[in-house]
Amino acid sequence: MYTPNDHRYDKMTYNHIGKSGLRVSAISLGLWQNFGFGSSFTNAEEMCHTAFDLGITHFDLANNYGHPYNGSAEENFGKILDRGMRAYRDELCISTKAGYDMWPGVYGDKNGCRKYLISSLDQSLKRMKLDYVDIFYHHVFDPNTPLEETALALDHIVKQGKALYVGISNYNKAQTEEIMGIFKELRTPFIVNQPSFSMLNRWVERDGLDEFCVDNGIGLAVFSPLYQGFLTDRYLKGIPEDSRIGRGATWIKGELDDKMVAKLNALNDLAQRRGQKLSQLAIAWLLNNKAVATVLVGASRPQQIIDNVGAIENLTLSQEELDECERILAM
Repeated sequence: MYTPNDHRYDKMTYNHIGKSGLRVSAISLGLWQNFGFGSSFTNAEEMCHTAFDLGITHFDLANNYGHPYNGSAEENFGKILDRGMRAYRDELCISTKAGYDMWPGVYGDKNGCRKYLISSLDQSLKRMKLDYVDIFYHHVFDPNTPLEETALALDHIVKQGKALYVGISNYNKAQTEEIMGIFKELRTPFIVNQPSFSMLNRWVERDGLDEFCVDNGIGLAVFSPLYQGFLTDRYLKGIPEDSRIGRGATWIKGELDDKMVAKLNALNDLAQRRGQKLSQLAIAWLLNNKAVATVLVGASRPQQIIDNVGAIENLTLSQEELDECERILAM
């Protein structure tokens, strides 16, 4: 039976999500890849245990994680909870989402309607054997459903006791502002937006979403912080055959040209001067943004989680280092 590390809270940083009272670990574990059907259950369980032992309290899922066997990541996470972690449920912040294609037909395709969101969460709770999740997200903006309907569905879910807080994912500033206005009228505990964001993907800044969230008490839980592995030491000398790009498992292979490799090596030089890995610098850079409450990392093995959590040991970037990052990223 699993027994967590007694010192798991000693080093991790915990941040409030926006102006809410909920604090989450500055680094969270995302279960998008390597936790579903076809993945090693033993490895997935070890990664969850490693994360919790290191002070990670936030575990982020979605109904369709485990594709093409949608729901299989939640099922496996439920099994991992059963095998020892469920005893620590009140120390965990568990989130899930709905919004992308999930099951056949018009009620489970990509949308934000009331029927889909409520029924999907019911299914997620059954798969994980939970009475509630801590955060339930609408996974992607739906232009074909009135935002009021989506917001009312999320508000209803909180009133049912099936989620403690609600969030949105992949919403831009304008969409966030519109749904926030509805949530304010309903007094729904809306606390978080989950966008993609990294040194190499800065749409959040260009859009003004981060500044808007700071001004309005909303936190950001950002995913793809390492830009599909670019911001690691894997691609400093090109493309290894066993990498995600080498296997054709990512859509951004064409971006890894000589200019990008030079940029990554310059960032890696800065990271080494700070006593860090490139991935740790990339995480620290994100956490220097006031809007970012937590960085969602994926992993294929426990050591990657250990390495990423190592970013906590040196989160502060001087203005000179931030300026150097800007110069490198503008190359």
